[in-house]
Amino acid sequence: MIRTVTSSVTYCSPPETLLIQQFDIAYFAKNQSIWFNISAASVDPNVNVTANVMLNVYGMHPVNFTIDLCSLFSGALCPLPMYNFTGTDSIPIPSSLGVSDKIPSIAFQIPDLEAYAQLSLTEVNTGVLKACVQATLSNGWSTHQVAVEWATGALALLALLSAFCYSFTPGTLAPFRLFDLLYLYQWTASTALLDLNYSSVYRAFTTNFAWAMCLFPASATSPIQTSINTMRHLTGGNMADATGGSAVALVNRKLSPYNAMSSSTFSASSDQYAGIGTENLWASFNTSSANYVSDISVASVQELSAAGDVQLVTPSSANVLQAGVPIYVNSVGIATANSFMTVFLVVLMIAATLLAVLFIGYCVLAATSRYRRRTGRYIADWHHRYFSFARAWLLRVCLIVFTPVTIFAFYQWTLKDSWLSIFLSVILFLAVVGYILYSIVLVHRLALRSAPSELYTQPDLLASHGPLYAIYRLERFYATTPLILAIFVKALFIAFSQDNGVVQIVAILVVECMVLASLLVLRPHKSRGADVLATYLAITRVLCTGLMIAFLENLNLGAIPRVVIGIVIAVIISVAVIVMFINTLVNMGIMRLVPAHYRRRPGATPGSLDAEKGAENDEKDWRPRNPTPERNIPLDPDVNQPYPDSPSQTLTDHQSVYSEESGSTTLGSLLPRRWSIQQSQPSNRSRSNSQSQYSTSQSNYSPSRSNHISNASSPRQSIPPSPLHTQSPSHSRQPTIDEHPPFP
Repeated sequence: MIRTVTSSVTYCSPPETLLIQQFDIAYFAKNQSIWFNISAASVDPNVNVTANVMLNVYGMHPVNFTIDLCSLFSGALCPLPMYNFTGTDSIPIPSSLGVSDKIPSIAFQIPDLEAYAQLSLTEVNTGVLKACVQATLSNGWSTHQVAVEWATGALALLALLSAFCYSFTPGTLAPFRLFDLLYLYQWTASTALLDLNYSSVYRAFTTNFAWAMCLFPASATSPIQTSINTMRHLTGGNMADATGGSAVALVNRKLSPYNAMSSSTFSASSDQYAGIGTENLWASFNTSSANYVSDISVASVQELSAAGDVQLVTPSSANVLQAGVPIYVNSVGIATANSFMTVFLVVLMIAATLLAVLFIGYCVLAATSRYRRRTGRYIADWHHRYFSFARAWLLRVCLIVFTPVTIFAFYQWTLKDSWLSIFLSVILFLAVVGYILYSIVLVHRLALRSAPSELYTQPDLLASHGPLYAIYRLERFYATTPLILAIFVKALFIAFSQDNGVVQIVAILVVECMVLASLLVLRPHKSRGADVLATYLAITRVLCTGLMIAFLENLNLGAIPRVVIGIVIAVIISVAVIVMFINTLVNMGIMRLVPAHYRRRPGATPGSLDAEKGAENDEKDWRPRNPTPERNIPLDPDVNQPYPDSPSQTLTDHQSVYSEESGSTTLGSLLPRRWSIQQSQPSNRSRSNSQSQYSTSQSNYSPSRSNHISNASSPRQSIPPSPLHTQSPSHSRQPTIDEHPPFP
């Protein structure tokens, strides 16, 4: 059944008469009816009101009608009762309104429906607005799925295991692909931190990757968030904590899912009540209405007011969530002021886990070197290399957390909330950025003072700082620096330009284009497959950033086009994640399970593989192999002579290799030692002697004489055949299969 239900409820004007505890509304498209369930209490006697129901779907208003409450529930709501009342009913929408024609059926199947219903109660006699309630609607579909979070996390864990197994060799690809995968996740989440009017479907999609930014979903009552709240309030923090309800209820009404471009939905006379809460509102009415409200009604209304979680949201309210970081972090259950401290605690947990694993590894290595002395040389080598291995993983962790630390540390400096949070943000920022900067300076200084080749010939440096340059070509050792600088610049614009989405999107688009241009010009990787993958990811970032221009509030683009663009961006990013999943499997060596004749095309060489084949294919030094049909080389045309067809020619060839003068053959025989030091004879004499020997041997050749001469005990001086004389018959050899003439 196609229907929409309530997902959040807020006051859209100060409740002068009515306090609402529950307001549920559902629209059934099949029979075009509206069902509602309301639980409220009235604090003003003798009030007869009419109810106006307005439905906003993607910025359109297909439903807007007024009903008389006196006609409902047999007149039980006329006047409004002075006690808690709960009512539910289903109202058919007249066909004359044409709701089904104004709302396409696909709107109820698109994830993260952008719609809300507004109920306004107006006094019949005076026309004064007594209450206004807004309820966002949902069709049950959303791009934010817990299964997606677990799937992306499992992929990251798989990449982490692969990176750890292959990290013992500095030049392998798996550790670098771990950073590429997590940076893709982090970039996806960071795209929702700008001052843009994102569609709800894209904002919900990006929350699937919030954990990569160290923002794990939490509730307002979680121990970590409660501890952060206590710390902030004790150190000068006065910003609001996270709410227990949905963050959608507090979103600025100009943004999705409300899409209200003006404040016409709010009462013009409500500004004087903007700062009045429900408790203060009851206190003001308690004095003026004491003669009309019984003690039982007072207790009931106070209980209802305390139990309810309906908040007042007006254009001038202080609890409104603006675009960018506030909406995003509150969508995952984290207060705006708690965002950095959450990142800080998660980074500390990651660092503690890394140190614990490295310490356990060192203990195992020390114990092995003590009880297994037979492998002492191998253990001693690893004992010497282990600290370089540990520093390399420390550098990798700093590169991974660099994006969330810079963004939220800078953003914490703009809040000016808690002095302790600001102090810790400075400490963490200096620690992470300082170690990365130290490694970059060390690598560049050595390359500039001596030569880039020194970076690859020093084992300790390559093992400890290889994550910065090991996969790049010798002359492109600096290729990581532009990417790190791009991340830093984007963090500056995200944090310090929260009030200007135009500046943010233009600056980030320029930075992404520069990163793409550097990859196209430098082509830094050692293999073509690695360059193709890096360029593909850069193109994905440029394309998605360019599409986000449509989310600028100044363009006033309709809700439906923004939803379509958000879905397109989500699909592009999803394809990139799938590509990285396949690449992770390839780097783990999954291609070894595929038969060899499927992995390589006939005639292909290791350097012409069509994709990345893992670390071993990119880094292995391919040695020459035995000749095969795939790796044959053409023979010298002078050597590649056809096999003689006539027996006489064969006999002549055998006679030519015999030297009557020397008494031995020169082909296939071990020459005397004096051949190695004797001066060569002139070529003309050699040719004349050869011709004379040829004529003599042809006339006196016999098998017996050949055997007698070949066994001579005192061989005479003879001239060996010259290798440059290629036309001599002595160069005849056994033919190959390919040299035989084809059968007729």
